[in-house]
Amino acid sequence: MLAAVLLLLISGTAMAQTKKSFTLDDLMWGGSNYWNLQPRNLYTAWWGDRLMETDTDEVKYLRDEKGRPAKGTAFTAEEVNAALDEPTQGKVRNLTYARFPYTGRPEVLLHTNKINLIYDWKQKKVVWTGPFALGAAAIDFNTASRSEAYVKDWNLYVTTADGKTHRVSVDGSRELVYGQSVHRDEFGIHKGTFWSPSGKLLAFYRMDQSMVTDYPLVDIDHRVAELAPEKYPMAGMTSHVVSVGIFDPATDRSIYLETGDPTDRYFTNIAWSPDERTLYVIELPRSQNKAELVAYDAATGRRKGVLFTETNSRYVEPMNPISFLPWDSSKFIYQSRRDGYNHLYLYDTTGRQLAQLTDGEFEVIRFMGYNTAKRSLIVLSNEASPVRHNYYNVDLKSGKRTLLDSGEGCHTGGALSASGTYLFDRWSAPSVYRRIDLLRTDKPSRQQLHAAETPWKDYNVPEISGGTLKAADGKTDLYYRLVKPVGFDPARKYPAVVYVYGGPHAHNVDDSWNYAARPWEIYMAQKGYVIFVLDNRGSEYRGFEFESCTHRHLGDIEMQDQIRGVDFLKSLPYVDADRLGVHGWSFGGFMTTNLMCSYPEVFKVGVAGGPVIDWKFYEVMYGERYMDTPQENPEGYKNSSLLNKARNLKGRLQIIVGYNDPTCVLQHSLSFLRACEDAGTQPDYFVYPGQGHNMMGRDMVHLHERITRYFEDYLKR
Repeated sequence: MLAAVLLLLISGTAMAQTKKSFTLDDLMWGGSNYWNLQPRNLYTAWWGDRLMETDTDEVKYLRDEKGRPAKGTAFTAEEVNAALDEPTQGKVRNLTYARFPYTGRPEVLLHTNKINLIYDWKQKKVVWTGPFALGAAAIDFNTASRSEAYVKDWNLYVTTADGKTHRVSVDGSRELVYGQSVHRDEFGIHKGTFWSPSGKLLAFYRMDQSMVTDYPLVDIDHRVAELAPEKYPMAGMTSHVVSVGIFDPATDRSIYLETGDPTDRYFTNIAWSPDERTLYVIELPRSQNKAELVAYDAATGRRKGVLFTETNSRYVEPMNPISFLPWDSSKFIYQSRRDGYNHLYLYDTTGRQLAQLTDGEFEVIRFMGYNTAKRSLIVLSNEASPVRHNYYNVDLKSGKRTLLDSGEGCHTGGALSASGTYLFDRWSAPSVYRRIDLLRTDKPSRQQLHAAETPWKDYNVPEISGGTLKAADGKTDLYYRLVKPVGFDPARKYPAVVYVYGGPHAHNVDDSWNYAARPWEIYMAQKGYVIFVLDNRGSEYRGFEFESCTHRHLGDIEMQDQIRGVDFLKSLPYVDADRLGVHGWSFGGFMTTNLMCSYPEVFKVGVAGGPVIDWKFYEVMYGERYMDTPQENPEGYKNSSLLNKARNLKGRLQIIVGYNDPTCVLQHSLSFLRACEDAGTQPDYFVYPGQGHNMMGRDMVHLHERITRYFEDYLKR
């Protein structure tokens, strides 16, 4: 018996020794082996209520309109290309992102490098073609009208289904921008064109930024380096001016909304009425403490009136356009945090609130759409737990919410079928790598479509756990992730690194695979580090008070909570309190530098990537939302500036930046270097020429090798 036990122990040890160790090329995006360690995914698209599986070379039937398994190939890339004249029309190379916009018609929307096309796979022929805007930006194709909007050489164009190209603007330039995202992508803005439901009219942004200061970025890819300036409105300084136009291809003319003086105003969340007679815009003053839903006549641009106004002494941040009920064009859904959490409200077109549809101490993370037959809404929320994201059906009349998914983990990447009867659901949980289910939205019903196991089964993977601790206020729960070293020995003392972000619109910890651990954390655990990650107050999805309590004094409360996390780390018998490091990027770079300078006796080593150093150097929209202007809040800007703390630096701090960063410009880090030089403190500095705010491609691998080396050189001593 003893011999058998010894044999089992020996064989178990041998198996552990045969496990592989990760390289950064395995773990990091941009690494040579990264994609080989990604599991097979399932790519799909809805054809009405039928689910199609889209692969590179073929499209197959996956589920029929009753949700039943379906078999067979609909069409292949070879069949599509056989119907094309390759010399003049090009060749379809990938069917993964095929779209099926016409319910009931066996037609798929595809494109080559020369044309857009619609292919009928029953007839095996191309039934429509239109020119593809090769080399253009901001391409926006409307499936109803088959018209395409795009930007080229700063000007906006529309090509209609008949192949005719209309020039919407003629005076576009770097200083006068048409059809692209404005207000530096704040307020949920990510595009600059908005088709009406029929695709016959196009609303678009026009942004005059001639009055905005040029920030002098430099392009070194020339014999003599050239200026590549970025229009960058800093907090408290002159900002750009935006207007909203509507273009009608039938008349070849544009009108502009009569908004009044657009100076120091934001125009966001553009939405069309179903009858296309009205355009709705949410408008904010520069102070961002008020939001108005305003209706405009789409034919004349005349201002019809304000439907309602929302105010908050800190800020109002509308992130989603209104959404009209498919069965009643006189009513729409509006999202607001007016009661402290993001919820859905029902309004009519007179501006009268009819109902609050969701309520409670949780956030609606995403409004998915409607089940038109049941007249209900589908939402993604964290009602079950602040770190879980689950799908619910919300009955429009009663407000009753019904859980639709497994009830565990984090569900992302969902897509509703045309009627909203079915929901494609991709999710993971701490011990579930990836699952894909088909859900019914009228009743709890799940079919598993795909189960992917971790591709890391042959590798040394550390123990990863999640938990909660109290914030510095002694009452608020904060969620953390703890990664132990590979081959963990509780009798040893390990160096520990705190990874931090800490700012709004982001979180680091949830109930997804491995509690959302980043690949670099796995790599560091392999090298013998404890990694600790805590979502402090100021981060997202915990309600308005949780996120906005940092208003006008960024960094203070966030650091207090992070130090609570450090206290927890120090209480662990296997953590060496004399070897604590900290690392973060962007807002996390601000936090890293702040923690190194505010708690110089706590942290021995830090690596700050793309850090904000002084909020007066940051952009208008984001900076003034959370800090007000430097003129209005001089004390807050002074106290949060890390230039005033440079003299406190004692440990080893490396700052890493992209030389061409248009988001957190070099003035931040260079000013901090100057302040350190004046104070006699000694940070280290590393630059990636040609890179922006985040490293791309192979530089991602190089970056994380750089970060790791710094901790290896200075924290393990």
